[in-house]
Parts: sequence; structure tokens; C-alpha cells
Amino acid sequence: MAAGRPPQTMRIAKAMARAGLCSRREAERWIAEGRVTVNGEVLTTPARDVGPDDVVLVDGKPLPSFEPVQLWRYHKPRGLVTTHRDPEGRPTVFENLPEGMPRVISVGRLDFNSEGLLLLTTDGALARYMELPSTGWVRRYRVRAHGKITQVELDKLKDGIEVEGVRYGPIEAMLERVQGSNVWLTVALREGKNREVRKVLKSLNLEVNRLIRVSYGPFQLHDLQPGEVEPVRRRVLIDQLGPRVSRELGLLDASDDERVRRRSRKAERASAASEAESNEK
Repeated sequence: MAAGRPPQTMRIAKAMARAGLCSRREAERWIAEGRVTVNGEVLTTPARDVGPDDVVLVDGKPLPSFEPVQLWRYHKPRGLVTTHRDPEGRPTVFENLPEGMPRVISVGRLDFNSEGLLLLTTDGALARYMELPSTGWVRRYRVRAHGKITQVELDKLKDGIEVEGVRYGPIEAMLERVQGSNVWLTVALREGKNREVRKVLKSLNLEVNRLIRVSYGPFQLHDLQPGEVEPVRRRVLIDQLGPRVSRELGLLDASDDERVRRRSRKAERASAASEAESNEK
């Protein structure tokens, strides 16, 4: 794929973000400033699709060669904010990533005092998809909190709860052990609203003093050490997202497409054989 040409049809701001130049919001601002041309025409609006036959220039230079969408597992330490710039001047996740990392965005956030698994990607569309509650992916946490609670009280969270006018969906919480004046819990939820675990547990008179995310959907923290980053293999990502979503997000190349088709045909044959065997019985 020649530099300056998107590998597939997409919105111009997405093409610029996928090429690693900037965020989509920044791309829209650059377009408004007249810094972007498509086939020699200066753009005045981001409402433009571009594809493999279009030549895109930013400040007179072609877009960098497109890299495949990537995903990483990152062990976020405590004491970092999940933002590119913090108005309070606190250290950020993105300032503390290992050298050599491309420009990435996070899938959701972990607050300043939270730690554990944070997924990072080069693609905003992938991040937005993975954040949706409709994916059904469970976010799982280990929590230490000051106070007392029983399993019976925690089980009531399975029906959801309203806190300060905000309705939270079903939450699975298990009491692991009591440690002095603290309790250790395992908490699993699917929505991940802002500071959800802390707010819900506070409504039960528990003050969270340590919050560790150990998994996000099928992706696990495992033995990643604080500050470490590890790439997720593209094949693993495609398998977890499924062929339809992977294709929509532009994750499949020709070899991936053929592999997905082979697996689909194999699954169809196995299903047909199982059904035939069941009918014979």
C-alpha cells in the first residue's frame, strides 16, 4: 500500500488516526485549518470518505504507511491518570509507556488510584467497540475495602442497584476473605461506568483502598508486572472478536479472511454431521 493511500474506504479523520498521525478530534481540527488535501483538493469538512484510489496529504506530506490494527495488554500502576494530558499536571499512562510504542489510546479507563489490566490500541473504532456493554464482556476486579460485609448483602447486587440517582446493572461480588479491618472481594460487571466499583461499594459502607482489574473480557492480567506491556497477537484478537466484527473493523487481510472461511466451513460441516447423527438416533 503506497504512502498516502488508505488501504480501504473510510472517513478521512479515521484514515489519519489509523495512520498514527493524530486522534480523530485532532484530525477534524486540522481539516478545519485547511491542512489536509485529497487528490489536490483542500478539505473543508471531515465528512469525506477516502479509499485506496485517493491520495491524502497532510501539510503537503503523504499519510504514513498504514500499520495493522494492534492491541496490547498493559499493567497500569497506581498513581497514573489514563489521559494524554492532565490539567492538574499528574503523571499519565501515555507518558510512562515503554519506548518504541506507537501512538495509542486506551480501551476505557482506570482511575488514578486503580491498577491492573488496561488494554491499549492504535485504533479508535476497536476501542469503542470493546467498551460497549453490548459486547457482553465481563470486567473482573480484585478489591480490598475497609469495612464489614456479608455474602448475603453482596448477593443483592446481582439485581443491580441505584446509587445517587445512577442505575447500575447486575454485579457479581464474592467475599474472598477478611483481613483485619478490611475485606477482599472479587467483583465482576459488564458496564464499567465511571468509578462504578468504588461508588457501589461505598453505598454498602465499604471504602475501597485497593482496586485491581484482573481481566477485561477474554484478556487477562496474568503475570504482567506493573508498567509492562505485551502485544496481543492479531490472530487471537480476530478469534475473540469473530469474523463479522473483525471484517467491519478492517482487521482481516487476505490470509486472515481465508483462514476464517476455512474455520467457518469446518464448523458448518461439524454441525451438519452432528445433526445427521442425532437424526439417525
